[in-house]
This record gives sequence, structure tokens and C-alpha cells, in this order.
Amino acid sequence: MIIVMCPNSTEEHLRKVEQKIERAGLSYHLSKGESRTIVGVIGDKKVIAELEMNSLEGVEKTVRITEKYKLVSREFQPEDTVVDVRGVKIGGGHLAVMAGPCAVESMEQLREAAAAVKKGGAQFLRGGAFKPRTSPYDFQGLAEEGLQMLQQVGQEYDLRVVTEIVDVNDVDMISQYADVLQVGARNMQNFRLLQAVGRSKRPVLLKRGLSATISEWLNAAEYIVSAGNENVILCERGIRTYETFTRNTLDLSAVAAVKELSHLPVVVDPSHGTGRWQMVRPMARAAIAAGADGLMIEVHPHPEVALSDGDQSLTPQHFELVMHEVKNIARAMERA
Repeated sequence: MIIVMCPNSTEEHLRKVEQKIERAGLSYHLSKGESRTIVGVIGDKKVIAELEMNSLEGVEKTVRITEKYKLVSREFQPEDTVVDVRGVKIGGGHLAVMAGPCAVESMEQLREAAAAVKKGGAQFLRGGAFKPRTSPYDFQGLAEEGLQMLQQVGQEYDLRVVTEIVDVNDVDMISQYADVLQVGARNMQNFRLLQAVGRSKRPVLLKRGLSATISEWLNAAEYIVSAGNENVILCERGIRTYETFTRNTLDLSAVAAVKELSHLPVVVDPSHGTGRWQMVRPMARAAIAAGADGLMIEVHPHPEVALSDGDQSLTPQHFELVMHEVKNIARAMERA
């Protein structure tokens, strides 16, 4: 249930609403917009169904939410969420770009990649230190050593660091080095991990699962927000279909759908979405035109020798061209 307070409601009105919710054994979440306050009621569905709130002074109306996700829904919070990562904003018309190698391989490789993405206009350095690979024989990452490299190089080039977390026990350790915790597609429904990053202080980038519906994706985000972390960024990275030409099928319609259903910002990963570097450029342009709040792009100084995902990684030169084009599209749409 969502309780919409009147524009002229007072703190006393709100306090009485909160008290009635608590007496019913339920919990709540506040969303205070510019014109009014919305209260999201959470708990036992049967108890919520019997809860009568319209008679309370200061309450304009109550709305029953049919979807299981509530806190991330547009009904609960009409205004877009803007996630602030040390002064860099994601959402609300800003263009955020996260770029870098799939995996951290060496300090030399990382510095070269960071210099390229910084020059192109990215604000975030992405790189994997823990790599969940399909084959156990593939490169698995440099672990904490890779995190240390990411932090150092990020500071050198004034880039915020985005890296993946795969183990619930690593939240505190990775949070020491990274600005944004990425939950990968394979872990989208790892509910213990979602709750753990929900209790963390770091913004979370949640990738859509390999075969996840939009509803399942938003319910995964609900796990994080309901645990206390409101700074969630959704990432469309393609879903598995019958098509074999591309690595995945990049679902750009999901951008428009999420914008309608949720207030959370959404970025697009055309690298994993296609698996082909030649397709990253047109899909990046299309993503921004579709309304995405940003991009996540794999960039490697020498893709031909990359230890992971070289086929979908852009060279610095190609990345600079992509950035020039997406910035023009963003300006045409009157976005920063």
C-alpha cells in the first residue's frame, strides 16, 4: 500500500500515520517529494489489506500496489532517483559513463585504459578483480591486488571505481576500494548477496539476469532497497534468447519499461549486450536515444591480447568516437 499525504499535511499528521502503521505490526518507508510525502507500507499482505488509513487527517488517498516490488516503483516515488557517487550524478538527466577493461590484468594495462576513458569523457573506471567465468579454467581475476590497482589508478585519474562483487563475505573488503558495487547478471537473484549490499554504504549497480524478466529484475532491486540502501542503479546488459549471432539480445525496450515502472536510474551495457565490438557503437547511440541514464562500456588498450572479453572491447580510439556521438545525442535531447 502507498499512502499519499495531502500537500498541506503537517508533521503531526505524518506522525499519526506512522504510529498506526507501527501498531499494526507493519513497517514503512518515506518518500518526501517537492510537493507531497508518500508513505510505503511494508509487511503482511493480509494485515495491509485490512488497514484503513483514508480516515486519518492529512491523508489524501491510499493506493494498492499490485506488483510485489514497492519501494522501487514509480507509484511509490514519482520523482527520478539521482544517485550521487562522490559528486558524479547518475540519473535525473545526467549522462554517466562507466568504462574500462573487463578484467584488471596489470598496472600498465589499467593505467593505459584509465587514461583513454578519462580522455573520452567517462567519469567511472570499471574493471573486474573477481571474475565469475563460465569455465573454471578461464582467468578469474587478481582479487584484492586488482582492487588495490583500481583504487590507485582511479585516484590518479579522478575516476570513480566500479567493480563486481561475487561473495557475500567480501562486501566490507571491496567497499574499502570501490565507489560502486556491481552485482553481476549471474548473481541477480543471489538474495543473500543482495541483502548484504543493501546493508552497505556503497551505491549498487544491479545487472539484469541472463533470462530475467523486468519484474524479476525490479524485485531483485527491491531486496537491496528494502535492506536500507536506496542508491541502486539498474543495468540492462542483454538477455539470452534463441539468437546466436550476438552474445545476448540487448533489450533496449527495457529502458523505456523501467522508466515507466521505476524511479531508479538505468544504464546500458552494449558490450555484454552484443559481444561484438563493432556493434557497441550503434547500440550505445540507441541506448542514449532510448532514454538511458548512462553506459557501461568495455575498453581495453589492446583487445587482441585481453585475458577476458577482447572480442567485445573497444580500443581507445573507438571509445573516443562513441563518446563524441553519444554526447551529441544527449545534447540533442537536452541532457547534460
